[in-house]
Amino acid sequence: QLQASGGGLVQAGGSLRLSCAASGRIYSSYIMGWFRQAPGKERDFVAAISWSGDSTAYRDSVKGRFTISRSNAKNTVYLQMNSLKPEDTAVYYCVVGRGAQVMGATYDYWGQGTQVTVSS
Repeated sequence: QLQASGGGLVQAGGSLRLSCAASGRIYSSYIMGWFRQAPGKERDFVAAISWSGDSTAYRDSVKGRFTISRSNAKNTVYLQMNSLKPEDTAVYYCVVGRGAQVMGATYDYWGQGTQVTVSS
């Protein structure tokens, strides 16, 4: 089970920090990440992080603004979002997956989503 929190309404240029705690039985050394879906659009990859935290990946539009991190002791992944733009408005979903590399991972577990709204 994945429980996300931290979404909300923020003005353009502002910041939000999303958190997602994983519980229950999950395979070992799992990758964690975030996807987002804006109204009327497909669900898109945002960021992912390896088990050790030494490998990360981001979609181009968020590079330099978003930072993903994790705490394995808390089974939690975070997404620090700075310099937010109206086009970042979406429902953000945390995910747990597996794979040899962060890019191209297979995601088996999805959270319920948290709404992020950025006003102009």
